[in-house]
Amino acid sequence: MRTMGLDVGSKTVGVAISDPLGWTAQGIEIVSIDEEEGEFGFARINELVERYGVEQFVVGLPKNMNNSIGPRAQASMNYGKKLEEYYQLPVIYQDERLTTVQAERMLVEQADTSRKKRKKVIDKLAAVVILQNYLDTIMN
Repeated sequence: MRTMGLDVGSKTVGVAISDPLGWTAQGIEIVSIDEEEGEFGFARINELVERYGVEQFVVGLPKNMNNSIGPRAQASMNYGKKLEEYYQLPVIYQDERLTTVQAERMLVEQADTSRKKRKKVIDKLAAVVILQNYLDTIMN
């Protein structure tokens, strides 16, 4: 069963996909969206869902450090509800506190990448971290 991991922002959605056995996450791409205009990138997400045979979604939930739900987490939950309605597939929320920081650190430590280049891939890598954290949780 393939799972799609999503790091939802107001302008982009980082996309990752699990391998067919559900052990590892790979970054796929960054989909442009416009939350304010109600454009959620579902045309492209749909192409990826069909290509990879996705059976569920894992959406990053950016809770506040005190574990409360703020505006960004609520926006991610709203995106997840739209996914559920649109695809009729399960949506699981994965706590993503500090995943972008973790992804940035990985890029800095493992690749000699400029800040400009890091910005282009950070959302995709954050989606990988979100999905891999989820996969690791269900494997234990």
